[in-house]
Amino acid sequence: MPETHVNMYGGSPLNRLSWLRPSQSFLNAVVASPNVRWILFNAGQPLIIASSDRSTKPGPLYLTTADVKPFLGPEPYFGQGKEPGDLAKEKDGESHEHVQHSPTEAARHLGVPVVFLGVHEDKADDSTAALPSSEFSDPEEALKKLNGTPYFAIDVSDLEYTPEKLQEILRETTPGREGKTLDWSEPRALMSNLDHFTAGVFASARSLSDWNQRNKFCAGCGTRNYSMWGGWKLNCTSLLPWVDNSNRKPCPTSKGLHNFTHPRTDAVVIMIAIDETGDKVLLGRGKKFPGKFYSALAGFIEPGESFEDAVAREMWEEAGVHVWNIKYHSGQPWPYPANLMVGFFARADSSKPIRVDLDNELADARWFTRDEVRAVLEHKAGTRFERADYKKMTENTEGRSNTGQKLEPAESQVAQAATQTKDVDVKSDDEPPFRLPPMSAIAGVLIRDWVDGKIGYPKEDTIQKGNL
Repeated sequence: MPETHVNMYGGSPLNRLSWLRPSQSFLNAVVASPNVRWILFNAGQPLIIASSDRSTKPGPLYLTTADVKPFLGPEPYFGQGKEPGDLAKEKDGESHEHVQHSPTEAARHLGVPVVFLGVHEDKADDSTAALPSSEFSDPEEALKKLNGTPYFAIDVSDLEYTPEKLQEILRETTPGREGKTLDWSEPRALMSNLDHFTAGVFASARSLSDWNQRNKFCAGCGTRNYSMWGGWKLNCTSLLPWVDNSNRKPCPTSKGLHNFTHPRTDAVVIMIAIDETGDKVLLGRGKKFPGKFYSALAGFIEPGESFEDAVAREMWEEAGVHVWNIKYHSGQPWPYPANLMVGFFARADSSKPIRVDLDNELADARWFTRDEVRAVLEHKAGTRFERADYKKMTENTEGRSNTGQKLEPAESQVAQAATQTKDVDVKSDDEPPFRLPPMSAIAGVLIRDWVDGKIGYPKEDTIQKGNL
């Protein structure tokens, strides 16, 4: 059986313990564990240790619960009652076969949302160690049986602290007291520094924190939302039992199961087209990305489409190319903010004209030979991104600029470390003819696998005709 390809950000190393998310006893007990590790974000930017001498590669910094306590608000942190300090009464371990769950299950309506990511278990392959929610009738005894490191995440931007106040709190954390410089980083600039474990934890942390931070109001009635189930569900404040709804229409979420209160993942097809000879690949240069940067084509899956339908439609809309014989390659979680990149390759006729004037998303699209692409991949700067590239990408995709913010020095250091080539000094006059995505992105994997002959088709003497 062929080995499953796991892209960066995939292969989550944590047991997410989803059946324990509604248990406020579990969450309140586990968050107090000295083993807990937290990832902090500020409007999606992770907290890092900034090293001016480049002695360490920057990456997300893990803090303890004691370190982040100033950000958490009043206890209990989960299952909050009407007033600060009140614990909502819930029967942990009850059957959840009914459609509508209790609106106070692990509710967090006081303070910014907190996300429980899961536990990195000491013995991940031992299913006998898994704890049911019924074990947490006595949380202290249950925690003795929980072997591993729990992970949480929080985005502090909605606290609206001044930069000075944030730095004051961060200086009192364990690494701050050790004299380390803490700062916030553009997340994409960390990509080349992350190992698989950190990337897997980071992907869930950033996507879930972003979803909680963005969706502040109920999609059904516009009332303020609050967090439940360790950050994995949002609920309308009008459903809390102490809220007076006598003069308002019932919120549509008060009946049935409504998926818009659960985390959102937007699926995107990303694909390359291979011509009939097998020696050419179609790549495009997007208008929103740095110049000379060519990559796989991509687009969101629309309602009423299969993956294959979306591949065929996007190839036609972006490049005016008809494709057929569409094959799946692999998937990649993409936490910018919460996409699932679904990778494909397909066949196309390179003798047909290319058109980028249909949806006008691409600045250019063209066929490249295997030798042309291999030469760029082997060039020391072929998949290299500079700090300015990350900055432009952030401005174009997220609509914000980091110019003038205090985190700029740290971003500079991160970008330098992320783009360093060992023992190589890349000079401006030694640029490749174009650039390609790195292997940390699924587009780079698709292109590299084609160059290396890992994916492709047999040569065709006659071009097939088809709708796809």
